[in-house]
Amino acid sequence: MIRLSAAILLASVSSLPVIAQEEDAEQRLNTVEVHGRGLELIGEAGAASEGVVGYADFEDRPISRPGELVEVIPGVVATQHSGEGKANQYFLRGFNLDHGSDFAVSVDGVPINMRSHGHGQGYLDLNSFIPEVIERVDYRKGPYFPSNGDFSVAASARYSTYDTFERNFIEAKIGENDYYRLVGGYSTALNDTNDLLIAGEYQSYDGPWDLPMGLEKLSGLAKLTGQKGDMRYQVSLTGYDNSWNSSDQIPLREVQNGNLSRFGFIDDDLGGETSRYSLSSLLSWDHASGATTELSAYAVAYDFTLWGNFTLFLEDPVNGDEIQQTDERTYYGGRILHSLPITDQLDLTFGGETRFDDVSEVGLFNSVDRMPVNTVRRDSLEEFSAAVWGQADYQFTPDLRGSLGLRGDYVSGDVTAITLPINSGEADDTLLSPSAALAWRATDQIELYANYGEGFHTNDVRGATIQIDPATGNPADTVPLFAKAKGAELGARFETGDLKTTIALFHLELDSELIFVGDAGTTEVNDATVRNGVEATAFWRPNEWFVGDLALSVTDGKLDIPGPDTKIPNSIETVLSGGALFRFDPLTLSARLRHFGESPLIEDGSVYSDPTTVVNLGATYDWNDITLGLEVLNAFDADDNDITYFFESQLMTEANPVEDIHFKPVEPRQIRFSVRYNF
Repeated sequence: MIRLSAAILLASVSSLPVIAQEEDAEQRLNTVEVHGRGLELIGEAGAASEGVVGYADFEDRPISRPGELVEVIPGVVATQHSGEGKANQYFLRGFNLDHGSDFAVSVDGVPINMRSHGHGQGYLDLNSFIPEVIERVDYRKGPYFPSNGDFSVAASARYSTYDTFERNFIEAKIGENDYYRLVGGYSTALNDTNDLLIAGEYQSYDGPWDLPMGLEKLSGLAKLTGQKGDMRYQVSLTGYDNSWNSSDQIPLREVQNGNLSRFGFIDDDLGGETSRYSLSSLLSWDHASGATTELSAYAVAYDFTLWGNFTLFLEDPVNGDEIQQTDERTYYGGRILHSLPITDQLDLTFGGETRFDDVSEVGLFNSVDRMPVNTVRRDSLEEFSAAVWGQADYQFTPDLRGSLGLRGDYVSGDVTAITLPINSGEADDTLLSPSAALAWRATDQIELYANYGEGFHTNDVRGATIQIDPATGNPADTVPLFAKAKGAELGARFETGDLKTTIALFHLELDSELIFVGDAGTTEVNDATVRNGVEATAFWRPNEWFVGDLALSVTDGKLDIPGPDTKIPNSIETVLSGGALFRFDPLTLSARLRHFGESPLIEDGSVYSDPTTVVNLGATYDWNDITLGLEVLNAFDADDNDITYFFESQLMTEANPVEDIHFKPVEPRQIRFSVRYNF
């Protein structure tokens, strides 16, 4: 369980202007407990589906993995099918977002999504998160905001870490299945204007799997913040290293015939190794004119190796279909943001950003016992992007405001195909994305919204230069660098002192869901899609000892093609989440519910996954400077699935391929204890 005694939300230039910027060190130390979901956003937010989550919203939330921190965003589901070092599978608004193709995330201004990645486009690995250092999350859904670019069609989220802790801490946690975690955080004032924060985490875990996961994870953060006059600055250094084994998804037929347990495995070589190190900086200052400016820059070094086996012995009945995927890169970038008031009614905001990925190796190999035996595809590449955008916000009347935005993007790539030189080449493209919004404050408690926007995700640059399919040797079709999207939303926000609710009706079109299939080393062009849905959220805090929240999302997604086979595989139709927190100092009790409904597994809708429902419980007890914690994960011991697929595989004992459900179960009920010392 994540636990600190109080949370403070410190707004930044890039955050929603809900909380005034702290002016000096003394103000930064005046802490109050603030639930981001309880903030009043009428008159501030640009859409009903835009919001803020603060640390107090999830400090008492029992979680089983860092990736579940995305579930503080209403309607988002994070699952896992390949061990706790691989990026999660994300689901939102009827999207199977794979590992992040249309969900953009940044931490302290550093983008986490990996483009032209060895395993999948937009690869989003959040396992480096130390939950205790996350101070707030600003999220936006839909392509309605010109400041959001690549991978943000479904949603984007900006995670911000603490500048200082209210209390330093060290915590040890132990649980079933050899779960051990040690985490600590320390911050201190170096002088009147500078603060230093240091945090670190070590975790090991085998899990309930018949093949022990053997997780070994280290994460660290060092952050220097300060202020000189009107200028604020921060420099952050992060490090992350992880290795693990994985049983992956298994065929249902092997469980039904008694050859495997639900937690069994077929290939004992699967798992991975990854590391990520980053250096970033941020400068922001206020001008006498009322304008504000923010500059940020970052550099990231990244390494990744993954061993997987989806089809078992379908392609190679002797050695099996094990593959190795690799990605080694450094990437650099920066961003500028400037906002200024023109008149009492008109504000302008504009900015620019750039990013350069230098990928020294991205490859796909056939492997045996984690050793490559054949190179399917091996490349190096460089990918550059630049964007400029602007937005005008106008207050037509005291109750009616609107905005117009425009974003321009340029992407170029240079691919060197090492194993098949004919697939080398260069590609570039540009794209303009307009947006518009209206917000009408119907009463003091109700605001109505209308939004329209266009957005995109980029495709793997290798798909734009490919000539020959490296797996088959057949000619391959190239695909454009941009996959375009159009979205619209009607929404409402209702706020009283105790209750905050939102509702949003959304429509989203994708010209084509274009992806590079890392498992095959080639491109796959999916058909155009259309999604319609509704989302509703509620946050209720009637008194100081109770907090409740609820979120519901229902989506109807279809392939935009003629005929009956229009289901989008793995498009979850219903997501329901909620929780309750009871704070009777020194005792705190919490409960969380997560439910995601069935989804079609193939286009004709003849096979569906089953719904999944999990309840987590938690409790903490404060005794002087000691906090004792208890978590009960999957409290009702549900035997549902974390992820379900339907595809063809073949076992060594089978003469022919079999189409079957392949699944990874949720972990059974587990109990974890923690002891924290606050100082």
